[in-house]
Amino acid sequence: MTFSLEDKLVVAISSRALFDFEEENRVYEAGDLHAYETLQRERLNVPARPGVAFPLIRKLLALNADAQHVEVVILSRSDPISGLRAFSSCREHGLAIERGVFTRGRPPFGYLKPLNASLFLSANQDDVRDALAAGFPAARVLPESAKMAGTYPDEIRIAFDGDAVLFSDEGERVFQQQGLTAFVTHEVGKRDLPLAEGPLKPLLEALHRLQKLADGAAPMHIRTALVTARSAPAHERAIRTLMAWNIEIDEAMFLGGLDKGAFLREFEPDFFFDDQIRHCESARVVTAIGHVVSGIVNAS
Repeated sequence: MTFSLEDKLVVAISSRALFDFEEENRVYEAGDLHAYETLQRERLNVPARPGVAFPLIRKLLALNADAQHVEVVILSRSDPISGLRAFSSCREHGLAIERGVFTRGRPPFGYLKPLNASLFLSANQDDVRDALAAGFPAARVLPESAKMAGTYPDEIRIAFDGDAVLFSDEGERVFQQQGLTAFVTHEVGKRDLPLAEGPLKPLLEALHRLQKLADGAAPMHIRTALVTARSAPAHERAIRTLMAWNIEIDEAMFLGGLDKGAFLREFEPDFFFDDQIRHCESARVVTAIGHVVSGIVNAS
């Protein structure tokens, strides 16, 4: 029987986002592909340590207790033999990951379409940019990010910025080009007009579907939060946009320029997605970070 990915939340993830391959990556970045591959072969029987996205992936796979809701696929620039180490590390850590694509240095994002990916996580900024440009939800993990201690072992907590992440960067463009007053006037005037979808809206949509499937006895639940620099009255358009999409979010924080790190420390997400690197840098000491390299602030 042919296996289908159509009705699943598919996460494509690089081996470096899933495992701590930073030492090996430094050899790769030095330009000596042979030395990198030799090092990986020497360590085929050495399980890699968990990487930044490991806790999130482990929790997402726990959603498959009653049925196959989530599929995780390793999508990596590594060579196929190095892929053996990634799969053996999955086995050692108890991650039920069966599929992978290894391209030996070639950009891998083209495989996101046949994978029907809801999210691509990679530490390679160029690959993330290419994926986003092609219309796929993607984020660059910051390898030095904190890993949550697991205060909520039965809950997947994911926090999203709004503009240029869940929503288009329409409002952000007005803010960057004309300032705060113009931004507020623009958003209040269009409060009844839903914002266009941003790059990670498909991920939020998929998570919302999974939330609806879970019952009280489910071993894992999902909780989502909007953490945005918007404040009243510009908050209204964001909420009305989610209402128009028929997507419910559990918590919303309209911070009006306050530092997001302190609020994320209270929410304790397994992952936080933001388009602005300064917010990512602030939050990386609190939680795992996905930098969504999109919108006007990432245009250069």
